[in-house]
Amino acid sequence: MELNKYIDHTNLKMDATLKDIKKLCDEAIKYKFATVCVNPCYVEYASSLLKDSNIEVCAVVGFPLGMNKTITKEYEAIAAIEDGASEIDMVINVGAVKDNDYDYVKQEIESVRDAIDGHTLKVIIETSLLTDDEIIKLTKICNETFVNFIKTSTGFGKRGASVHDIQLINENKNELLEIKASGGIKTEEDALELINAGASRIGTSSGVEIIKNIN
Repeated sequence: MELNKYIDHTNLKMDATLKDIKKLCDEAIKYKFATVCVNPCYVEYASSLLKDSNIEVCAVVGFPLGMNKTITKEYEAIAAIEDGASEIDMVINVGAVKDNDYDYVKQEIESVRDAIDGHTLKVIIETSLLTDDEIIKLTKICNETFVNFIKTSTGFGKRGASVHDIQLINENKNELLEIKASGGIKTEEDALELINAGASRIGTSSGVEIIKNIN
């Protein structure tokens, strides 16, 4: 298994600098990660650094709370694509889930999906805040909306991905939907457990350490 190909090499820190983003991109090139995942303000810069590589740029949208208006998420996603992102990781409105307003959640996902015109969309559901039943319902919405990935966590929640989360999603997803596990993944063992449970992408800021320490 080429574990590096599963990794979205991530820096979403509030105090990330241009120097940090350059380091992130240099590491992604060196270790041949799948993407770099950055905040929207750094998409254009990261894209310029990676233009001669095979590394894609992933941008977060509505991050980390997901409580923006839908039109704001749409604009943010469109701007990120225009700046060079090929993948969008969008945070859902968890409050709407708690209000049992799944129509709102589904419509918002569809709006962002349509706004980015065929680019990869990952839907962040923040599993640490959800019941199993809510996770199942959101997995089915992701099936119905034909997004590319369902993603467990922002990394800013109460916890990150768990094997139980991945197994639950994997049991309820269709054949097209992929799973991105993220949050708290720091070792090769962590990553492999989640991949074996059904994840096909790993979001982590510890990618270099994971690859360096492979046994």
